Amino acid sequence: MSAADRWLRFAKEDLRMAELARENGLHAQACFHAQQVAEKVLKGYLKGQGKQVPRTHSIVDLARLAAKEKLPRGLARRLSALDAFYLTTRYPDAVPSDKDRPGEGEADEALYLAREVLRWAQGTG
Repeated sequence: MSAADRWLRFAKEDLRMAELARENGLHAQACFHAQQVAEKVLKGYLKGQGKQVPRTHSIVDLARLAAKEKLPRGLARRLSALDAFYLTTRYPDAVPSDKDRPGEGEADEALYLAREVLRWAQGTG
């Protein structure tokens, strides 16, 4: 199994966790794992293109690098919304209050984006 394939395998596991979290009303966790799907898909894609995989959690930065290859710019822009979920879903002091945590709508959108970037990556391989 190639290094790029390993990244995708991990991304698929994160997608399943995001789906399970969403099904169980754990919206913040669904958003976090959706962010992880995009991060791992993009890192795997870059690895598969023979590029250096940066040590970052920034979807904006990863999408910018992938867009230089083949990632559609429109998808890259939409994926940037996932950056909001890396810190705010992990640490209680990263959001002003519980009412500012992601809800059902954010979880649904995050899952949509995670599935979209995974479909894109599977279509490029």
